[in-house]
Amino acid sequence: MSHARLSACGLALLLVSAAPGALAQAAAPSTTAAVLSPASSVNTTIPDVVDRAWPGVITLDVDATDLNRRIFRVREIIPVEAAGPMTLFFPQWLPGEHGPTGPIAQLAGLIITAGGQRVEWTRDTLQPFAFHIVVPAGATQIVAEFQHLSPTAPNQGRVTMTAEMLNVQWEKMLLYPAGRYHRNITTQASVKLPDGWSMGSALETEGTAGATTTFKPVTLDVLIDSPIFAGAHYRQIDLDPGGRSPVRINIVADAAANIAPTDEHIGILRSLVQQADRLFGARHFDRYDFLMAMTDRLGGIGLEHHRSSENSVDPGFFTDWSSKLGDRDLLAHEYTHSWNGKWRRPADQNVANYNIPLQDSLMWVYEGQTQFWGNVLSARSGMVTRQQALDALAMTAASYDATIGREWRAMQDTTNDPIISQRQPKGWLSWQRDEDYYVEGALIWLDADTLIREKTNGRKSLDDFARAFFGTNDGEFDEAPYTFEDVVSALNGVVAHDWASFLRTRLDGHGPGAPLDGLERGGYRLVFTDTPSDYQKTLYAEYERSNFWYSLGLQTDKDSKINGVLWEGPAFNASLAVGMQIIAVNGDAASPDRLGAAITAAKDTTTPISLIVKDGERYRTVEIDYHGGLRYPHLERIAGTPDRLGDLYTARQR
Repeated sequence: MSHARLSACGLALLLVSAAPGALAQAAAPSTTAAVLSPASSVNTTIPDVVDRAWPGVITLDVDATDLNRRIFRVREIIPVEAAGPMTLFFPQWLPGEHGPTGPIAQLAGLIITAGGQRVEWTRDTLQPFAFHIVVPAGATQIVAEFQHLSPTAPNQGRVTMTAEMLNVQWEKMLLYPAGRYHRNITTQASVKLPDGWSMGSALETEGTAGATTTFKPVTLDVLIDSPIFAGAHYRQIDLDPGGRSPVRINIVADAAANIAPTDEHIGILRSLVQQADRLFGARHFDRYDFLMAMTDRLGGIGLEHHRSSENSVDPGFFTDWSSKLGDRDLLAHEYTHSWNGKWRRPADQNVANYNIPLQDSLMWVYEGQTQFWGNVLSARSGMVTRQQALDALAMTAASYDATIGREWRAMQDTTNDPIISQRQPKGWLSWQRDEDYYVEGALIWLDADTLIREKTNGRKSLDDFARAFFGTNDGEFDEAPYTFEDVVSALNGVVAHDWASFLRTRLDGHGPGAPLDGLERGGYRLVFTDTPSDYQKTLYAEYERSNFWYSLGLQTDKDSKINGVLWEGPAFNASLAVGMQIIAVNGDAASPDRLGAAITAAKDTTTPISLIVKDGERYRTVEIDYHGGLRYPHLERIAGTPDRLGDLYTARQR
C-alpha cells in the first residue's frame, strides 16, 4: 500500500500495444527511435533489456545532513561497460505505488564527469526519465553528482526530511544503467546522518565511520526495497525474541515522549507477528524491520517492502491509544505484503526494471486480499477489539454499497487508478471511484471466506488458501509470480467451486450495491440507526470530520466545509459540492451538532432543512427536502446462524 503522486501523452506511448504479461519478458523492446540529437550528437536509442550482470559495483553515497534546507546530496560512481553511448534511468515505475510516480522533478543539479572532465547529458524527449551520455574513450567509470530535494512543504509533495527525522528512499536518489534487469546491477550504498541520530533499515551494515554508515553490497532491487527511517529520537524493539529470524520495529518520533509503548502495546505488536506466522506458516525473509514514524511533520506513508515497511502514524499512537484508531490496521497490512505483493506478486508486476510499465490487473488480490488480512490480523492480534473490527466492517460495507459509480465503472477498472489518477483529489468520489480494489476487494475476499466456511461446514476457510498460496517454500526469498488462473486453482484446492465465475462476476459487475453476501453468510446484516458506533465516533473525532453520508449524502470537516458529496444524494440534488461551506443551519450559525439536530428535527415532517452555503464569493440559501433522520451503519447479529465473522476475527492458537 502506498501514498503516491507523466504526462498523458508519454504514458500512452509507454503503454501502447502492451499485451498482458509481455512486459515481464526477458527482452524489453527499444522505446525510442535511433536518432542523433543535433545539439549533442548523442545517440538516443534506449538499449534493449538483457539478462546479464553489469560490470563492477555502483557506489552510492548520500549526505542527509542538510536538515534546514531539506536537501539530500548524492554522489554516485557508476562503472561503465565501454566507451560510447550509454543511457541512465531515473526510476519511474515504483513498486508498491503501482504507477509512474518516480519524483523526477525533485532531482536537481545533475553533473556527470569522467576522469574529472564533464560529460554532457541529454534527456530523452519521449522517455524523460532517461538520460543519454557518451562515455569518453579510456573511461572505466562515470561520476554523477546531484541533489534530491525533499519538499519543504506538503503542497510540493511528500516531505521526507524534517528537523527531527528523515526517510531515505533510494529510488529517489539514484540513476542506474539502462538495458539490464535490476537484479543484474550491484550497488553499495552509504548514508551520512546528522550527528547523534540513529536509524532503522533492513540493509546490513558493513561499517561505520563517524556519522557515515556503509551498507553491504546488494542488487539494485534489494536496495530500492530497503529504505531508511532515521531520527534524533529512536528506539528499536524486538518483536520476536528468540524467533527463527529477527523481526524488529524501529521507531522515530517528533518528540522522545511519543515513543512510549507500554508492555501491553509491545505484547500486541508481538502477537501480530505470531498471528501472521500461524496464518501463513512460512516466512520469506531472513529479517524484517517495521519502520515507524510517529509524526505529523514527515509526510504520511504506508509502503510495503519484502524485508521491511514504511509506516507513519499519529504521534499519539501509543500515548493516546484509545482515541487514535485511524492507523491501527497499517502495520498488519504492510506486514502482510511481505507474503502478498512482495514474495508472491502478480505476474504483470514482475518486470525487468523500474522503467518498464507495471500492469495492475490483479490489484484486487495484491491489495484487496492484503486489506482483508490486515483487518483480520489486526483483530486477531488485539490491535483492535472484535467489536471495533465489526464496526469498521459496517462502515466499509455501507460506504461501498452506496458507491453509485459501479453503475458505469466496474471495480476491475479501478485497478487502473494508480496510473490514471495517481491519487489526485476527486470531487465526486462515489461516482468516479478510486482504487476501490483495496476495500471492495476485501469485501470480495470476505465473501469467499464465508462461502468456503459454509461449503465445508466450518472445517476450512480462507486461512487454508493463505497457507497454500503464500505459506509454501519456507525461507525462499525469490519472487513467485501469480496469475488469475493460479488464484482460481488455489481456491479450488481448498474447496471445489466455480471460482472463476465467482470472482469475475464481482469484479466486472455493476451491482446493484457492493458484494455484501459475506456479511449475511457470516451471520450479520447491515442495519442503520440514528446513533454512530463508539468506533465511528472516536474515528471521526480523530479525523475532525462529521459524517452525514447516509442521510443528507454529505460529509463535513470541523468548520462545516463540505469534503464529500454522495452522487444523486439529497445534498447533490440540492446542488451542493465539495469545497462549499455551510454557514448557517435553519437560521443559526452552522456546526456539526446543529446540522445533526436539524436532520433529526426534520424527520417524519414536511419541513425542509434550510442551509446558507458559501460557494467561493457567493452565498445562497439551499433547502434540502430530506426527512429520514440520522443514519449510521452497524452490523446486527442474525439469530440462529453461525457466527462466522466472530470466528474469522478470533486469535489462532496454533
